[in-house]
Amino acid sequence: MGAGQKSNTLVVPQANQALDQLKYEVAQELGITIPQDGYYGNMATRDAGAIGGHITRRLVQIAEQSLSGK
Repeated sequence: MGAGQKSNTLVVPQANQALDQLKYEVAQELGITIPQDGYYGNMATRDAGAIGGHITRRLVQIAEQSLSGK
């Protein structure tokens, strides 16, 4: 895959806003400041990974609750 090509497209495009909101919520819970200009190049890899990991955990938890009928 060439540079600049994204392979991770959203199945539901409207979910983009909800995922961004989740990203900010998780970052706030972890005490990590997300750059307001949208450039993540100066953010520590450890912090970005922590945010992504917690988002994944939260999404799995939401899916499990949805499947269990709660």
